[in-house]
This record gives sequence, structure tokens and C-alpha cells, in this order.
Amino acid sequence: MGSLDGGGKLRFCIDRGGTFTDVYAEISGRAEGKVMKLLSVDPVNYDDAPVEGIRRILEEFTGKSIPRAEKLPTENIDWVRMGTTVATNALLERKGERIALCVTRGFRDLLHIGNQARPNIFDLTVSRPSHLYEEVVEVDERIELAIDDDNIADRSTATVEGVSGERIRIVKPLDVELLKSSLKSVLEKGICSLSVVFLHSYTYPNHEIAVEKLAMSLGFKHVSLSSSLTPMIRAVPRGFTACVDAYLTPVIKEYLKGFMSKFDDKFQRLNVLFMQSDGGLVPETRFSGHKAVLSGPAGGVVGYSQTLFGIETDKPLIGFDMGGTSTDVSRYAGIYEHVIETQISGATIQAPQLEINTVAAGGGSKLKFLFGAFRVGPESVGSHPGPVCYRKGGELAITDANLLLGYIIPDYFPSIFGPNEDQPLDIQATNSEFEKLAKQINTYRKNQNPSAKDMTVEEIALGFIDVANETMCRPIRQLTEMKGHEVKNHALACFGGAGPQHACAIARSLGMKEVLIHKFCGILSAYGMGMADVVEEEQEPYAAVYGPRSISEVYNREAALSNRVKRKLLKQGFEEENVATETFLNLRYEGTDTAMMVRSPRGDYAAEFENLFKQEYGFKLQGRNILISDVRVRGIGITNILKPQAVENPSQGSPEIVGQYRVYFGNGWQDTPLYKLEDLSYGHVISAPAIILNGNSTVIVEPGCKADITKYGNIKIEIIDSADLNAVQVSKDVADVVQLSIFNHRFMGIAEQMGRTLQRTSISTNIKERLDFSCALFGPDGGLVANAPHVPVHLGAMSSTVKWQLDYWGGDLNEGDVLVSNHPCAGGSHLPDITVVTPVFDHGKLIFFVASRGHHAEIGGITPGSMPPFSKFIWEEGAAIKAFKLVEKGVFQEEGMSKLLLFPFSDDSTGSSSRIPGTRRLRDNLSDLRAQIAANQRGIFLIKELIQLYGLDCVQSYMNHVQANAEGAVREMLKSVTARLSLETAVVNGDSVIVEEEDYMDDGSVIHLKLTVDMKNGEAFFDFTGTSSEVYGNWNAPEAVTAAAVIYCLRCLVDVDIPLNQGCLSPVRIRIPRGSFLSPSDRSAVVGGNVLTSQRITDVILMAFQACACSQGCMNNLTFGDDTFGYYETVGGGSGAGPTWDGASGVQCHMTNTRMTDPEIFEQRYPVVLRRFGLREGSGGLGVRRGGEGIVREIEFRRPVVVSILSERRVHSPRGLRGGRNGGRGANYLITGGKRTVYLGGKNTVEVDAGDILRILTPGGGGWGQFVNDKKEVVFVVFTVLLLLLGFRMAAVEEDLIGGRCEEDGEVVMMESESSARLLQEQQKYISLGALNKDLPICSGGEGGAPYSNGGGCLPEPSNIYHRGCSKYYRCRG
Repeated sequence: MGSLDGGGKLRFCIDRGGTFTDVYAEISGRAEGKVMKLLSVDPVNYDDAPVEGIRRILEEFTGKSIPRAEKLPTENIDWVRMGTTVATNALLERKGERIALCVTRGFRDLLHIGNQARPNIFDLTVSRPSHLYEEVVEVDERIELAIDDDNIADRSTATVEGVSGERIRIVKPLDVELLKSSLKSVLEKGICSLSVVFLHSYTYPNHEIAVEKLAMSLGFKHVSLSSSLTPMIRAVPRGFTACVDAYLTPVIKEYLKGFMSKFDDKFQRLNVLFMQSDGGLVPETRFSGHKAVLSGPAGGVVGYSQTLFGIETDKPLIGFDMGGTSTDVSRYAGIYEHVIETQISGATIQAPQLEINTVAAGGGSKLKFLFGAFRVGPESVGSHPGPVCYRKGGELAITDANLLLGYIIPDYFPSIFGPNEDQPLDIQATNSEFEKLAKQINTYRKNQNPSAKDMTVEEIALGFIDVANETMCRPIRQLTEMKGHEVKNHALACFGGAGPQHACAIARSLGMKEVLIHKFCGILSAYGMGMADVVEEEQEPYAAVYGPRSISEVYNREAALSNRVKRKLLKQGFEEENVATETFLNLRYEGTDTAMMVRSPRGDYAAEFENLFKQEYGFKLQGRNILISDVRVRGIGITNILKPQAVENPSQGSPEIVGQYRVYFGNGWQDTPLYKLEDLSYGHVISAPAIILNGNSTVIVEPGCKADITKYGNIKIEIIDSADLNAVQVSKDVADVVQLSIFNHRFMGIAEQMGRTLQRTSISTNIKERLDFSCALFGPDGGLVANAPHVPVHLGAMSSTVKWQLDYWGGDLNEGDVLVSNHPCAGGSHLPDITVVTPVFDHGKLIFFVASRGHHAEIGGITPGSMPPFSKFIWEEGAAIKAFKLVEKGVFQEEGMSKLLLFPFSDDSTGSSSRIPGTRRLRDNLSDLRAQIAANQRGIFLIKELIQLYGLDCVQSYMNHVQANAEGAVREMLKSVTARLSLETAVVNGDSVIVEEEDYMDDGSVIHLKLTVDMKNGEAFFDFTGTSSEVYGNWNAPEAVTAAAVIYCLRCLVDVDIPLNQGCLSPVRIRIPRGSFLSPSDRSAVVGGNVLTSQRITDVILMAFQACACSQGCMNNLTFGDDTFGYYETVGGGSGAGPTWDGASGVQCHMTNTRMTDPEIFEQRYPVVLRRFGLREGSGGLGVRRGGEGIVREIEFRRPVVVSILSERRVHSPRGLRGGRNGGRGANYLITGGKRTVYLGGKNTVEVDAGDILRILTPGGGGWGQFVNDKKEVVFVVFTVLLLLLGFRMAAVEEDLIGGRCEEDGEVVMMESESSARLLQEQQKYISLGALNKDLPICSGGEGGAPYSNGGGCLPEPSNIYHRGCSKYYRCRG
């Protein structure tokens, strides 16, 4: 690089990472640069790594000493460009600014609930990152969207036009004076940063702006407005974004202030820019938290895209950045691929970001041998203590495996280990730990097969590398193939410290032929900073149907936004000719949530949207309007600073070999030459095997490859020989422990890709957005091989469907056939869940099945939405299909399928066919069925691709092996789980432990389980004898539902990522008495069994295992609609507490994990106003560990519709465990326009009028462990007894100690504290809750109901009930 003579100035590109800070510096006008790597945190030697890097380089090239205590001179600095993980680390470690959240009243828990889905469906603790905010301020303000058919009488407020063009109504203006005192109290607690999110502020930001003005005047240091940061519809991600910004921006500003203070006064004239998550640079004054979390990785994407694409190759690139704790995967094909929404550390961020997928596999990923298979990650050993070789007492990691195999050369690795930080990597310790692991592995293998040859430590280490590579290949396949691209048509752009060691193996596994490794691959993120452009963005919402008038308005908005971004860039010193703009429209089809940012095309936006939609999803939606959601303009200040420098003349000499090292490849140890990239030149060809040292990275050129040095000084590796995967050893009896893990990944990857195809190609909200579907593959006998963990209630249940179809069709299955079924007696769950099954043939032989099950929002039946609360027979619930060939020999049977859906099956004796409506959404049904066919076809393609690689015998052998592996894991769990069973409740009989458990449905039906666990053989017998008979209602559950509940519970108890397949049930026997409501007749109604009874079965099983207290035990199914639309949702509640955890609040529990519609989308698309959505305080059961809280959801209807609620736990509370208190029961109310409150019971259908409000209170979770210091309950009980003795009449206040509600006229009360209810019932047979009239008749439960039946609206406590069905008042028996 030389000295600073001739007036040249230094340019600095810096990436401050979590472990290391990379610095690249060059003198303007010169080709060579200086590379430096420092520890990001080294307080003994310096305060700030980027400043230290600049200081050292300035000293080196000016020849002048610069003491650390002095500010750095700036006369020799041209510019500084930097990416930093300061924001990312603060978010991950929860070390940001203390913040408060301002939100519309009624929505204080909006961000806590989020979309109500659990991050990991098998985690009973429901672990979630903590909140970013400490305090919540509910603000009295409300904006509503104005709709044409709003029939609510008091909507007299005038409407105004919002930013989006939508008409809005200011129902409740902001009360600034009332808010002022609340904000002052927040300041008094030391919180000086505020995030603000109000409903519909994306289109009417005035209220948020007023809050900002008030807060800043009171002394808040920072205020983040959701409407300013991301003016897009969806309150939840917008709110999260505001919180992230308020949490991180003060931290960033503090860091930048410290960074700037290290330079002398002349520094203010320098160009200092910071990398954002979208790949663009901004001045430090505009660098904010919500756009900083991917700052470093974004530099890497810019680096490889601008130095390799179109320069070294014309192929699209897959970026592969493998670091110590994780691997980042991205794609570039000429333009940056942005996403608008992503989730990081539990927070959803809504802002343009490069599409970078992070995999929990890096150099520090832990290596384990569990249940007969190799496991890599997702846990990391971290940098401290780190891998074994770091000499800190760490655990085996990928780095250790690479070291043992010779992929890392200790002679060229810094000697920074040991007590004095002067020792090399400890290969002896690594070898010793692998020898210990080898003993464990070989002992297991000998037990499986006495003749098995011992695996060497090298074979074991290589096996872990192979498994790690397959782990990283899965997201790469998904990233490309889910968007319609073939992964093999890409080149692999590899960088990061560990990536080049794995590059050849990854590319070969993916079928790629080309690997590109940049000469600065170890610091490519830093180098990319110098190649990025300066970016400014402006965006605003615009809600309109795409057409001539709206596109004219788009051009007007585009012009205004373009002028704003241009002004910002010109103000930064850019010339007009160096400023460019790009316009994007956020478009979607009407009736879907799948929006796409469409870049300004040469022609029509709509045509471009349709082409992109078809490319990604495989089809177009004919006859649907295209809707505009947002207009976005991206301004680019073109820099043209760092450019790749080419060498014109190739080298004439031979490459210099620095040394020879032994490296282990698949066929053993090989003497391998080592080269240094700095000694190599353009034109040099390196034969394999070889090691190329590239700065701080080691490049492994595997056998069967060839490396070329390009004219830009980069390494291009050609994959010549594909791996001979057909050489994998096949044994029908014993699995290779390495291949077992790889096939687990492969099979699960197939099921996952089927799911992504289904999600992409479907059109219904239930499948595409709520993710209410599952995909799986099966053996030729119908046994489950792999089931992607989508919806728990589907787990293992589809196997019954496949086996039933196999028995039914027998030999009448042909290639090109596709089967469809949804009938409970044919292995179905409930009728809305339609299963599509496709047999897979190889040369005429049936070899596999693939299947997909999706919840169709409408299949007919007596109520819209096909979830009728009062169905008594199967035909009342819609189309019931036992067996039909949806596709026969390649021909789609649309006419036959339409007939089945439009004219549901009926029992001829009832004559009901004339009054049972067919599907109300036939077009959607057929579209989603085609999507399910497409998902199955994707699975077939991937299975055949796997067979082509490995051979049929090998694939089918490992199909059996993965099932046996899952069986072994469950057996081991069952052997160990008996320790959990309480001796107070269990009976020991020889080697068996027997425990009995039962629980009740709200109608009194009992689920009885006798669980026998064989401790010696690891077997379990689930005997449901004693369960009640089939019910005259719809909460009968097909046997497949019970099987799904069992497999779900076993998977939760294993607590290891084992494959979900038939093997999980092999050590299990299930006995269900025929004729019980867990094995009903084929005439019985079952729609509630899948969504209600499944939850109760799960609670009973987990209570029997003493695993955790009962969760809410319900899915709280709500449907409403009319002839023009239908809507369906399930509402979360409280999960049960366990021995070491409190229950989670406001989440989907156990057998479901579907998402909640965002409040703003909910109100925009349906004739409703969401009045309240939050946690139901006090509903979680008390205990040493407290149960989770339920949810309160209040919906006001804006026009007459039919509403159906299908719910449970309205009579019997979710039970606590080990002395923990029960959770609060749920309740459903209708508050009419006349303010009369009507209790609806657990299951009901009502016709509501405009202005009516539905209030749903979902159950809380049970507590765990006896808690004796329950002061509130003691006070309440004493107070209640005194009142009873004095003869007073009780009136309960909603959400107080008993959580109920009492109106003055005594119409409705719901007692929600079971202990309180019992006390009242014991002291007095009839208690007036309000004004009980004992002369009223006793309610019989309404039509077909029985006393105490929630279906008829009765309560277990005595009270006055207005029974909606009878239109009369009753008193209920308690």
C-alpha cells in the first residue's frame, strides 16, 4: 500500500462485528489496500475497535505516532464507511434504552400477543424473548375506517381523507391534557425514550405527531412514531418497528457520539456514512435503530454482488457467509432482493431490508450424538468458552471437526489461546474429546450390530461436517426453490471465516458447478461498505384498486416522493447526474394478503405484478382486482468509489507451494499442498486436493474440483466430479449413523418444501396467511416418514387417511391419480380439513405417498364458515368425502369434485339434503385443491430427485431407519419419564408405572386415561376406557385426533429435535372404546372434536405425565359472515405452568398454532371494529409457577351478520398441577345495541345487528405448585363468607377478583374463579347474582340441549339468563 506521499488520502471501510472488527483501507488512486482485523471488544488495550483500526493505519502510513489519548487527525482521511452490530447486539442481549409504549386504549397488550403463534410448537415453556418496553401508556384516541355500509346509528362524526386515500372517522380525538400526566409519570421512572403506535396511524398520523410534540416538550430524549418509520398498514409489525427504533436508536446515537468525539474538529467536514439493512449508506445523523440490525451482513451482500456478478460469472449467486455462530444465506441476480418485513429476536421489523436468511449453524455449533444420530446445533458454544481447541474447557464444535480433519492449519492460525493468550489451537484436546465420543458412538453401533466396524475419530468428525453441510443446504434450497428458481443453476459466492472450508461440499450437495471466493472473503462485509451507494427512501400508503384513475394518482405521488429523496441526496453533495430513483408499488390481489413490491417496469405495473406472482407462486388469479397498498421511492446517490481492479496479463510461472499438510477427505488422509493466495496470480490453476490460505480464511479445494485464479485475484472453483451418492452403504437392519442424520434432514426438507409450495400456491387466508395446513410423506404402507411441524393437530393423523385410502383403492391406484378425502371415518379430523393424497410410483411400483391437509374456510353446512356450533350429524357440517379421485390418470375431475362440494352427503332417512347448503366458495375450494396437488407434485419431484441421487433401495432403507430412530428416541424418553410421575398418583406394578387421569368437557362428558408405562422396555399403553359415549353434539373426535394428541405430547416430552414419523407411535398402544366420543360413528358431528376435544385430550395426557398444568384447553373458534363473505379465526389463551416456568399469556396452545389477523387488516377488510384486544388479567391460575393469562377480544359489528362461536372451558376450569390453582374459565357475551348483555354459553350461533359487540374471554392456564400466600384470594373468601352470613346479595365486577360481570338489571353474570364459585355453591344453593328471580323456570338448555349445557346458554352457577335461542329469561341450576 505504501506511505501517504503525493497527497493521497486514506479511505476506510469498517465492519464492526460481534467478535471481530474488520478494516479495509486504501489510498485513493491506488489499487492496493490494507487489511486489518481486531477484536471488537478489548477494553484492556483500547476503547473502540474501529477507532483503533483507523489509528493504527494512520500511524503506519503517516509515520507519526498518535497516542490513544489524543484525538485522531483528519487531514489524511478521505472518508469512513462503516457497518456495525451495535444495534443487533443490543437487541439480542436486551441491552437497549429503557422505553415506554404509547398505544390506543384497549390494546395495551397488542405487541405482547402479536400474532399469538408460538415460536416452537413443541416447547411447553413457550419461550419467547422479553418485551422491549417497560411501561405501557394507553391513550384515549380512536380512528376508524369509514365504510359505505356502516349501519351503526351513532356514526355521526364527519369523515376526512387519510394519507392513503381512505376515508376515516375521528371517533375519539386525542386528549392531550389527559395524556400529559401519564407521560410525566413515565419520565419520573427514568424512562426517556418513547414508541408510539395508534390504530390506523399509517393513514392518519396526526395523533402520533401530537404525542411526539408533547413528549419532546416534556423532556423525552427520543420518540419513535410508527407512522413516520413505516407508514404501512398492519399495526403489530409497525408497533414492533417503533419499539425497536426507540430501543436501539439512542444506543446507536450514543455510540456514534463517542465515535465522532475521537476525531479532531476537522472531522465534521468528512464524509462519514453507515450501512443500513437495505444495503444503502446514510449519514450518521440519519442512521436509526430499526434500519441497523442487518448492517454488517448487508455489507457482505453488497460486497459479493458488486465484485462477482457480471464480472466473474453470469450465473445468479447464492451468498454463503459462514461465521462462528451462524450462517447467512442470500441471493443476487442483478438486483438486490428486499423484504419489507422480517423477524429478529422476537421483534417484527417492517422496513426495507436485504433478504438475508440466518441459519443456526456456524463454526461454533455444538456436536452431539443423541438417540443414534449425529446432531449439529442449533446450540452454539459461543466465543467463550468456545470449541474444545480454544483451551477454555469448551465443548466439541464444527471448528474442532475442521481442525481434526486438517481443514484448519494451526501453524497459520493466531496463537492467542491459553492463560497468557500466546498458545496455538489445542489439537490434542480436540482429538481426546473425539476419542471419548467415538467410544460412545461405537458402543451404540455394536449394540445395534455386533459385527459393525468401529468408526475412527476422522470418520466421526467428517460425519459431523456432512451433517452440518446438509443443515446449511436446507435453507439454500428453500431460498431459491420457493421463488421458482433451480438451485443448481446458481454459483456459490462463499465468504466469512469458516465458509471456504465448506464451499466445495456445499456446492456439490446442491448440484452447483461453480464456487467463487473473493480475495477479501474474510473481510468482504467491510470491503462491501466501499462499494455501496448512498440511499434515501420515502414511502406513503395508498389504498386503491389498480386502474387508470389510481395509476394517475400514483404518478403524482411518485413525483412528490422523488423530489423529496432527490433533495436529501443533493443536500449531501451529490450532483444531479449522480442521483437516480426507483419507484415501487406494493400490490396484491383482492382477497389475499400476499403483497409484492413491484419495481417500476418498462410497461405496466399490473402486468409486471402478474408475471412476478406467477413466477413465484406458479399461477395467476383470474378475474381478481389488483389492489395498491403503498407507493415507495428509493433514491440512490451513485458513488463509484471502490471498483475491482483487473490484471490484464496472466502469470507465466507455476504456483508456489508453501508446504505440505495431511488432510482427511472421504477416502482417507492425503498429503495436500498449501498455497498462499498472495503468492498466486491470474492464470494459476490449482489441482485438487489443495489448501489455499486467503488472509484469515482457509479455502479447501476438495478432490474432484479445480481452482483458478481470476484476473481480479479471486478464486474460482469448478466442481468437476459429482459425489457418488449411490455408493452409500445400504443395510436393511442397521443404519449408518451419519447418513441417518442426513436423511432425516432430507425427508423433513421435502415435507417443508411441500408446505412452502402449498402456502405459495393457495389463495385462501386460512392456508396462505394463517398457515392452517400440514404436509407429509409416507411409505408404501401408509406409515408416516416425515411430517413438517405445521399444525400439531395434524401430526400423525394423516397416516390414518393414507392407510384408509390404500385399503379402499387397493390395486386401483395408477400413476397420475390424486385422491381426496375429509371424512372422519376415513382418517379425517373434521370436514374443513381436506386431505389430498398422491401415490408415488417408480417404474409402475408404488414406493411412497405424499399428502397435504389444509383447512378450507367454506365447505358447506348449516352455517357460513362450516364450523356450526349446534351440528348433531356429519352432513350438517358440509361436504363429507370418504374417497374420490380428484385427478384420475392425470385428468382433473373438476365436475365430480364440484358436485361433491355443492351437494353435501346426507342421510336419506332424514330428508336433509334439501336444507343443507353446499360450499359458498367453490372457486376458492378448487383453487386451494389445485394448490394441494401442486404441493404433492413438489414432494414427488424431490423424492424422485433423492432416488436419482442415492438409489431406490437406499432411500427406502433409510425411510425405515428414520422411523426406527424416532422409535428409539421415544423409548428412551419413556424409560426416563417415570421419574416425573408422582408417587402420590402413580401405582408401581413390577416394571410398569400406572397412572390414571381424567377431565371433563363442558357438557359433563369425561375423557378418562389409564396410562401404563413400561420402564424396562420403554413402552406406553394409553387406555381411554371409561371415556363417555358419543355425544349428541359436535365435539366427538375421530380416532386420528387422539393419535395426533399422543404423538404431539410424546414429541414435547422428548424435547429433542427428532423426526416426526410413524416410529414415534411404535412403542405406543392406544385403546379407544368404540362408540365413545373419541371413536364415534360415521354419522356423528365432529367439527368441534378437532378444535376442542383435541385440546382436552392433550391436557389429560400431559397431566398424566405430570409435565405441566392444563392450558386453556380450547381454540375459541369464531366465524362470522353472510352471503358475500366469511371470516374464521381462533383466539389464543393461557398456557399451563410447569415445574420451572410460568405459563405463557395470550398464545395459541398445544394443538393449534395458527396466526391472528392484524387489527388494521381485520377492520379494513371486514365490517367490524375491534374494540379491545388484550390479556385477561387474573385469569392465570396461581401457584409457585403461575398459569398464563387468557385473552379479552371485543368485536363490534358494523352490519348484520351471522356469528358462530365454538368454544370450551366455559364450565370446567383449566386445572392446576401439584397444588397449583385452576385457571380462569372462559366466557362469551353479546352486548346488544341496547346495552343488554347476553351470555352466549360456549357454543352458539346468533344473528347480530349493527352496533352489537361480541366479547370473548378466553381461559387462562393452570398454575403449578401450591402457593399459600394468596392474599387476594384469602381476602375475597373471608369477605364473601361474611356477606353470605349476613344474607347479602353478591354482585361481581368484571375482571376483578372473580372476573365476572353483573348488570344492574341482573341479566347476566359469569363466575370465572372456580374456587369462588364452589364457595358460593356450598354456602347457599341459590345465590342472587344481580337480581335472581326464583319464580323463573329452570333452563333446559334450549333446543336439544340438556341442563348445564353450554350449547344452550346455561351457566353452572345460579343466575338469570336471557336465552338467545328461546328469547326468554331463565334461572340456571347450580
